[in-house]
Formats: sequence, structure tokens, C-alpha cells
Amino acid sequence: MDDFDVVVVGGGINGTGLARDLAGRGWRVLLAERDDLAAHTSSASTKLVHGGLRYLETYEFSLVRKALQEREVLLRSAPHLIQPLRFVLPHAPHLRPAWMIRIGLFLYDHLARRELLPGSQGLRLRGSVYGAPLKPEFTRGFAYSDGWVDDARLVVANAQDARARGAEVLTRCAVTRAVRGAEAWELALQGGRRLRSRALVNAAGPWAERFLRDHAQGAAGQPLAARGLRLVKGSHIVVAARFAHDHAYIFQNADGRILFAIPYQGRFTLIGTTDVELPEHEDPPGRAAIDAAEVDYLCEQASRYLAEPVRPADVLWSYAGVRPLLDEGGSASSVTRDYLLEADAAGGAPLLNVWGGKLTTYRKLAEDGAGQLGALLGDARRPWTHGARLPGGDLGRHGVDIAGFAAELQSRHPRVDAATVARLAFAYGSEAPALLASPGGEVAPGLFEAELRHLVEREWARSAEDVLWRRSKLGLHYDAAQRAAVAARF
Repeated sequence: MDDFDVVVVGGGINGTGLARDLAGRGWRVLLAERDDLAAHTSSASTKLVHGGLRYLETYEFSLVRKALQEREVLLRSAPHLIQPLRFVLPHAPHLRPAWMIRIGLFLYDHLARRELLPGSQGLRLRGSVYGAPLKPEFTRGFAYSDGWVDDARLVVANAQDARARGAEVLTRCAVTRAVRGAEAWELALQGGRRLRSRALVNAAGPWAERFLRDHAQGAAGQPLAARGLRLVKGSHIVVAARFAHDHAYIFQNADGRILFAIPYQGRFTLIGTTDVELPEHEDPPGRAAIDAAEVDYLCEQASRYLAEPVRPADVLWSYAGVRPLLDEGGSASSVTRDYLLEADAAGGAPLLNVWGGKLTTYRKLAEDGAGQLGALLGDARRPWTHGARLPGGDLGRHGVDIAGFAAELQSRHPRVDAATVARLAFAYGSEAPALLASPGGEVAPGLFEAELRHLVEREWARSAEDVLWRRSKLGLHYDAAQRAAVAARF
């Protein structure tokens, strides 16, 4: 039976972030994910690292401030995966007065220290490149800054760093049983392997409550206490590009919600998201998919602003994920996106439950959780991730300038297609040169054998879906035959 200090259940952003932080503090860590890394919620986000401008209206100033602080930390830690993104907010006077928006943007600019991103400003949309894609009645607006992130690759990068620091990372390997003892947890994994761990982390996301209910038990066989979660489905659609510039849009909806329209993959526009509460009997949340009503909603709301209407027939791809939110009452869109960590050792060996959370604050969540676990294990080790870079994030003399790094990489490989070089630079950062040094044969346009081998050997890819729809979005660009060529390699 193998012994660990901490076993982490769940390979989403919170689980991999915790495994990385704990391993970096010297703990013996194992992470177990029953599917692929980022297979569910953590690859189905709106792809933003942001403070949450709309949360100011519900007075969640602490959450916004924490997220704004983390925004700067993450931009420095992984400049290849996270880049600044400027947003245009067209003013709809019947929804919110201009003075209210100005106050909100002022707070957004000043709630936390800001070094990498420019502040907000007013815009004249009529006659400008940012007003051209909009209906003519939108004549003025505002611009502000946040960040864009490759969410699934951010999860993989955390898992890579965890492994580099000594953690064992298992994918497609569920924890089937966890029994709490006075000094340690006894665990069984899919396939029969048995472990002993001094502490257990439940970071199963939408399955966190179910994991405790169905697979874990206390020292005397009693059930473990769990919090109620509200499972809220968020869906997105992808259509052909509706604008040519590099800014995104944030639209105010008449129902009080907001909608993003984001430039995506060079040729597309990503539109989202919805907030649809799932019934309690929905099982499993991993099967969540967009429905026709959500498609209609996203098309209708986007078409209120865009001069070129968005119709259901225009949708080229869609995806949906389930967000596990703390059950505090109110509407699905108003429920807090903050996290709650519950660590205790009163019933035996330490247990840390992760409830809720959002992508932007995952590093802080991991830092807080690792600190709490250390205290329960009797050795509160120092945090370290605040100034640390993720794999690929050290761009040398380019600092956080990923575009400059990509341009230099192109100059060193002039015979390789520029789009391929840029994609590799933004996906792998400082690891991209090694992939270009001996790329091997071309499996599909822009995808070479060296990259595919890297994804399998170093990034836990086990299927064409892992490669085409999570670790890259090449599936959007390929036809059926090209996708089949990648699948044939598996």
C-alpha cells in the first residue's frame, strides 16, 4: 500500500492548483481524476481571467478585489496562456445610466493595484472601428481591461508543474472508496490500487457533494457532512467572426444579466454565457449540453447589439459546463462565485472540502487550502506560488510579451507556417522551440508528430478529443477527414 501526505480528488483547475501548491511545499501528493484533466467545468468557461465587473452590483467587493489582484498575478505567471483583453461596453441608457457605469468602472480600476492593464475610458462608437459591428443606435460606450485565458491548458500547466515538483498525477482513475481513520485515510482507486494518505482533498467540483455521499465515509462508517451545491449550467456558442478588431464586447441584457462576445481562434466569435439551474436529480452533470432555448437566448441577446444578426443556423460549435455554486438562495446569476474551504480533523484524519470558486481565483484558493492543510498536519509550510511561473511561462527577455516571443520564434523558423508558429508559441510558451526543432511529419494541417508525442507523453492526452478540443481547439479548424487522421493515431 502506497503512502502519501495528501490525496487530491479532482483534476479541474482547483484540484490541479492545490496539487501543485502542496507538492511545491514538499508534501507527498497524489492527484486522481476520473476523466481527462479539465474534462468538464474547467474547459467550459468563458475563457476569461477577470475581476467580475457585474459582481459590483451585488456588493461583492471582497470577491472582486481578490479576483483583480489575482488577475495581475496570473498574467505574469503564464503570459503564453493568459493575455490582456480590452472590452467594449456599449451604453444602453434604458438599462443603466452612464454615471452608474462610470462609478463601477472607477471602482474596477482602483480596487486593486494594476500594473499590466490600462484603465477604463469613455468611447465614441459612431464612426469608430469598435462601433462598426454594432447597430447604429449605440453611439457611445466604455472600454476597460481584463484578461483572456486558455482554460484547459491552464489546468494542464498546473498538473505539469505539480508532477515536476514530485506529485503523482493520475487521469482516468477514479477514487472509488475513501475511509477516514483516526490518523489516515484508506483509499481505493479504479483498477484496485490501494493508498494510505494523511489527508484528503475533495476538489471534485460539481461532484464534490456526491463524492462525499457515495464514495467516502467516516471512521465509524458514518456519512460525512456535505454542503448543498447549486449546479448551474453555462453554455456558449461559436459563430463566424462578427468583427475584425481585437477587442471583446460585454452586452447588458434586459433581464439583468450580461453577455460576452469575444474574438476566438482568429476566425470566430465566442458568445456566452447562460445560467440555467439543473434539477437536483440531474446525473451526471458531466453530460450537460446546450439546449435549443439557450441557443435562442444567446442569439437573441447578441442580435440586440450586433448589426449582423446571430441566428441558430449560424452556430458552428457549442459547449456547456456545470458550475458548482454555493447554495445561498436567489437567482442562479446572482449566486456568489466565491469559494469556501472547509478543513477539519475533528472526525479523524484531515479533510479539506472545496466548495464553489471561479477560474480567476484558483491560485489563491490553492494557497489558502494548502495553508489550512499544513496547519492540520502540524507543519504550516510557507506559500510560494505568488511569484512563480507555470511551465512555458518564462519568456526570457520578452517578459510577458508573448507576441514578441512569437515573432522571434517565427524569425528562427521562417519555413514553418506563421499561423502554426504563433499557435505553438501561445500554447506552449518557452517549450515551443523544442517542438519546432524537430517537428516530424505532419499529422494534420499545423499538427506535427513532435507535438502529438508531447501531448501524449507529457500532457496526459489519451484520445483525439483530448487533443482537438481541450489541449488545442484544432477541431474547430479541421474537417472530418483531418479530425479522423488525428484519431487514427490513437
